[in-house]
Amino acid sequence: MGLLGAIEAGGTKFVLAVANQQFDILDRQVIATADGETTLNQVIAYFDQFQNIDAIGIAAFGPIDLKPMSPTYGRVLDTPKRGWSGYDFLGRLKAWRNIPYYWTTDVNGAAWAEYQTGAGAHCQQLAYLTVGTGIGAGLITDGRLLTGYGHPEVGHMVVQKHPQDQYQGHCPFHGDQCLEGLAAGPAIEARFGQSAKDLPADHLAWVLEADYLAQAAVNLTMMLRPEVIVFGGGVAHQPQLLAMIRTAFATRFADYLATPPLDQYLVAVKNGDNAGILGCFYLAQEALK
Repeated sequence: MGLLGAIEAGGTKFVLAVANQQFDILDRQVIATADGETTLNQVIAYFDQFQNIDAIGIAAFGPIDLKPMSPTYGRVLDTPKRGWSGYDFLGRLKAWRNIPYYWTTDVNGAAWAEYQTGAGAHCQQLAYLTVGTGIGAGLITDGRLLTGYGHPEVGHMVVQKHPQDQYQGHCPFHGDQCLEGLAAGPAIEARFGQSAKDLPADHLAWVLEADYLAQAAVNLTMMLRPEVIVFGGGVAHQPQLLAMIRTAFATRFADYLATPPLDQYLVAVKNGDNAGILGCFYLAQEALK
């Protein structure tokens, strides 16, 4: 059997890796994200080192077109990232080597890893929420990644502003009306003049953050009834935050519906920073099926 390839394509960096069929990582490289053509040339140069790759899983920053019958399938859609709007990411790879590819969003890749071997390995319904430079979610229902007209943009759900929050919001589209505009890393830094990682555990920032992420969890619970909601991303790594989210969730949810015990329902990512690249390997194997 040949090898599996993984491309975790972020707006700042690409993580490229190769594994065997047992998902043991054999080689890994990180490159800086430039424009589409420059970056894909580097990606192809990396994989040219390996002649026996059976399939590659790609988890890309968005927005991207995931609908196979769409004329823009495999492309990056309108994005402020210079040199990427309209770029035919998947087409460039297929022209290089015609093997199976699994094409999805970056957060879907991490969600799939948590579904396979992480915090949701015992579940068929999972929501994975990543909180960092942006906020996104990968949703799995009945063992399938959820996609409709396009991929979900959970980070832009409308949330109620906390009464102690005077910040006008970071989102260029929705200001202080959406989750990302109020709770992503850049919003925290702009609001308080410090990076989230430098704020003490008892700072007001975490009261606000817990409330906004709890609102997201309430909304996901009402709409999807997942078996588990997994939190990942740099901001969510704060050790005190998860307990605060559970407390805020309990207050806002008001026992309206049955959920698992909150310490089993609102949980931290189990695969850590490897979730995205592992998800790509697992999806590459799915592409072979």
